Amino acid sequence: MVRPCPSVGPRGRLRAWPGARDLAPALRARPARCRRLLPLPRGGAEAAGSAGGAAGGDMTDSIPLQPVRHKKRVDSRPRAGCCEWLRCCGGGEPRPRTVWLGHPEKRDQRYPRNVINNQKYNFFTFLPGVLFSQFRYFFNFYFLLLACSQFVPEMRLGALYTYWVPLGFVLAVTIIREAVEEIRCYVRDKEMNSQVYSRLTSRGTVKVKSSNIQVGDLILVEKNQRVPADMIFLRTSEKNGSCFLRTDQLDGETDWKLRLPVACTQRLPTAADLLQIRSYVYAEEPNIDIHNFLGTFTREDSDPPISESLSIENTLWAGTVIASGTVVGVVLYTGRELRSVMNTSDPRSKIGLFDLEVNCLTKILFGALVVVSLVMVALQHFAGRWYLQIIRFLLLFSNIIPISLRVNLDMGKMVYSWMIRRDSKIPGTVVRSSTIPEQLGRISYLLTDKTGTLTQNEMVFKRLHLGTVAYGLDSMDEVQSHIFSIYTQQAQDPPAQKGPTVTTKVRRTMSSRVHEAVKAIALCHNVTPVYESNGVTDQAEAEKQFEDSCRVYQASSPDEVALVQWTESVGLTLVGRDQSSMQLRTPGDQILNLTILQVFPFTYESKRMGVIVRDESTGEITFYMKGADVVMAGIVQYNDWLEEECGNMAREGLRVLVVAKKSLTEEQYQDFEARYVQAKLSVHDRSLKVATVIESLEMEMELLCLTGVEDQLQADVRPTLETLRNAGIKVWMLTGDKLETATCTAKNAHLVTRNQDIHVFRLVTNRGEAHLELNAFRRKHDCALVISGDSLEVCLKYYEYEFMELACQCPAVVCCRCAPTQKAQIVRLLQERTGKLTCAVGDGGNDVSMIQEADCGVGVEGKEGKQASLAADFSITQFKHLGRLLMVHGRNSYKRSAALSQFVIHRSLCISTMQAVFSSVFYFASVPLYQGFLIIGYSTIYTMFPVFSLVLDKDVKSEVAMLYPELYKDLLKGRPLSYKTFLIWVLISIYQGSTIMYGALLLFESEFVHIVAISFTSLILTELLMVALTIQTWHWLMTVAELLSLACYIASLVFLHEFIDVYFIATLSFLWKVSVITLVSCLPLYVLKYLRRRFSPPSYSKLTS
Repeated sequence: MVRPCPSVGPRGRLRAWPGARDLAPALRARPARCRRLLPLPRGGAEAAGSAGGAAGGDMTDSIPLQPVRHKKRVDSRPRAGCCEWLRCCGGGEPRPRTVWLGHPEKRDQRYPRNVINNQKYNFFTFLPGVLFSQFRYFFNFYFLLLACSQFVPEMRLGALYTYWVPLGFVLAVTIIREAVEEIRCYVRDKEMNSQVYSRLTSRGTVKVKSSNIQVGDLILVEKNQRVPADMIFLRTSEKNGSCFLRTDQLDGETDWKLRLPVACTQRLPTAADLLQIRSYVYAEEPNIDIHNFLGTFTREDSDPPISESLSIENTLWAGTVIASGTVVGVVLYTGRELRSVMNTSDPRSKIGLFDLEVNCLTKILFGALVVVSLVMVALQHFAGRWYLQIIRFLLLFSNIIPISLRVNLDMGKMVYSWMIRRDSKIPGTVVRSSTIPEQLGRISYLLTDKTGTLTQNEMVFKRLHLGTVAYGLDSMDEVQSHIFSIYTQQAQDPPAQKGPTVTTKVRRTMSSRVHEAVKAIALCHNVTPVYESNGVTDQAEAEKQFEDSCRVYQASSPDEVALVQWTESVGLTLVGRDQSSMQLRTPGDQILNLTILQVFPFTYESKRMGVIVRDESTGEITFYMKGADVVMAGIVQYNDWLEEECGNMAREGLRVLVVAKKSLTEEQYQDFEARYVQAKLSVHDRSLKVATVIESLEMEMELLCLTGVEDQLQADVRPTLETLRNAGIKVWMLTGDKLETATCTAKNAHLVTRNQDIHVFRLVTNRGEAHLELNAFRRKHDCALVISGDSLEVCLKYYEYEFMELACQCPAVVCCRCAPTQKAQIVRLLQERTGKLTCAVGDGGNDVSMIQEADCGVGVEGKEGKQASLAADFSITQFKHLGRLLMVHGRNSYKRSAALSQFVIHRSLCISTMQAVFSSVFYFASVPLYQGFLIIGYSTIYTMFPVFSLVLDKDVKSEVAMLYPELYKDLLKGRPLSYKTFLIWVLISIYQGSTIMYGALLLFESEFVHIVAISFTSLILTELLMVALTIQTWHWLMTVAELLSLACYIASLVFLHEFIDVYFIATLSFLWKVSVITLVSCLPLYVLKYLRRRFSPPSYSKLTS
């Protein structure tokens, strides 16, 4: 239950606060996507509707402002401030707030500190946290118990160092690695929290660190500076009274967003006057919706009090960057209540599937260990202190679970990481998480961002289509000549010439059509030219002279900038724009002045934008409009080419816009303006009435042209996606961009192949619509799916299982208008529903949640900054490097680790089998066969280097792995490390261990020490030969490792006189006995390997032969 506050009644409902009446209709008219943040009464929408109808009167009191507690809340941990349970930094349920400008002390509740914290641990939790994460592994915990048991005299079997040194080494490596990662994270956070900003106070402007900013502070943010907290935009230094915002780190779109200040505060003479007025902002409770905002601004000291409604256009969210001018804002939300923080999931320690599988195998080995120990005691008929005998046997056979397995695998991961970093064919690749390189070899689903990941976000104008004629890049000079001829003739203006020839008339008609099209493109947009000093000309002079070299275009969409740059290249240049006027320069250097009467901005729902302008020289009023073909087809006059040509251009991967115009008389415009103003003032159904009035103009418009703009793809995106598809990886594209843009990029990148249909999932808002649309989709086969974030949310709410089942069958899926938390949710659902491994690729701050949620996160260092690459497990510089990262390094890492783990297990099982045979022969005595240095030496200097050299092994060359991605598909079944292969290695270990031990017992002569010498030497030789048998491609280091290990063993025999008879091993008898035993243990396996490769060769052997 929400506690009462000055603006919230005792039951958490709106009371009479200044501006509440303005906010209530806005709340009711709120889109469905945002209304989910406001809870409905029990019984759903129907109950809410009936309750509202029954209440009547003032609807304001019936809107509860308590947030819904979502079951799947991603942000559970407080990411800023101090501990959640202390509630000292503004705990409790989020509530609406009243924020007084410049007076942070006037607050009605406590707010969290404005601190960014991305660390997994703090100073006190680091050591316990790391140790806990390590001892979650079964065999690490087992070895801890084993090492501790050696402190009990009755259980001790050897020196303490034989148990504690390996365990300590494993833990030390892990702790050092985690400490380095935490320190790096701490340094990055400190850098962000220490950024300095200017704060307006009664004493003037003072400097303040980002971490010390409070709710209510008035903060100045300069151009190209990051916004430090969620703020309301109050003032700007720009003459046109607006500013542009770069939001790529928040929503992934590199389009600049236009933001407007509060009109009341923008009119003040200076920024310092903000502290002289008595005003406040009433804002909704903190929530995750980055696309919507509701609030009011109220100035109390004016007569009458001024109230303005606030929307998303008045906000500056934290993490965005100011692209123009200097702005002043009042801080609304800080710390964990920031929109960007609420849209970021917690970083989690990723444990690879391979590690979990090895952990499972060690549990099986532990079960075998217990069974063998119980059998040994049972064969003694549980005589005497049999429970102590069980424990001694458990310790005696503890080698069944190899402690060196963890060390070998961790060191192997470091080698794989080093190889990835050193690969010259993927330069700049960084491994930030060295614990999961094997994951790269088993990816089933790849989820990728679009903007900056698949595309360069650089738009190029490619096509102008007039119906009867089309102009491509190679014929733009014709367009230029048409424009030039029009303005040359207008300048000459020969009124005496009458009755032109047919040729001239035809040429002039085509020129006028081209001119009308180009003029419409040059006027119908929201682009603003901005002049900057270039070192020669200062800003004021450049703006006055319309200096070309100093001009840059700012817009909320790179498409629009590309269109305006194209009109400049053909002769019509946009040289000036403010809120009410626009200036174009003609090829003859004349300036055309136009008054902007109305602007209808692009929205996701309308899929079009329009502008009404008046030509100052002629007084003509023209309504220009451009938009997607699906909506414009019903607006323009009948024609027979629009649909066909749009389809043709879309198939070429171009983003198509339809441009149209309509001439208006003064009376028509005055009538429209009166109705438009009336609609904007209405309290109920405002947006619907405004849309209806605009639609009254959108009839029988003259179709001028089609434009085709291409978003340049990253280098080699198409072959990379084809490689991934052939490798059995399904690619999903999750983007915050528009549906048309996303579909176009999917076609252009060949994410959707030419022979595949595309099913565009229509917008659904309730259960019934979702049910019908899912049924329609179910009837499609081998069809790519395109769905918007809003529809996805509805489907997941009511039909999660059915939707995911259908989506997983699609060859490709495109999700557009995805919020950052939705991206993470899709990843999580794929993991839960399919049980397959996922890889997420992105380059913006909005991709961080998805990257951290995926089994394997890859960040691309691009134009959207390094936030994604810093949060990822692997960082690459280009999308095309992903192919080699998965096909070569991922495949090799998985196969090598599988071979390494099974060989280490085999090495331990061999010696354990020999111990079991030895104990059973000598009346089931719990006496160790090998003691002291022999045990440690066996798993270290005698066999460690050859076994570890398996991390250099490869079955095919990297070029072959890239050429035949189908090889990768074999790994998705997990065959390199399965119960089948594990069982084969267990049987090999039992056979070889038994052969060596029984052979030594049969052939030894008189002394027990001879058994040790024969069996141990045969064991070492067998291991070295088995490594040679397993290797598929020899590396010179492998040969060195084999010879070095053999030399170490021979050299150490001099010092092992305590365990081995040095004189005996120099005899011919010793040599032939060891040779026979080794031959019997290894030769059958060599024969079997040859027969298998001869009659049932693996797929890769066909490519290497």
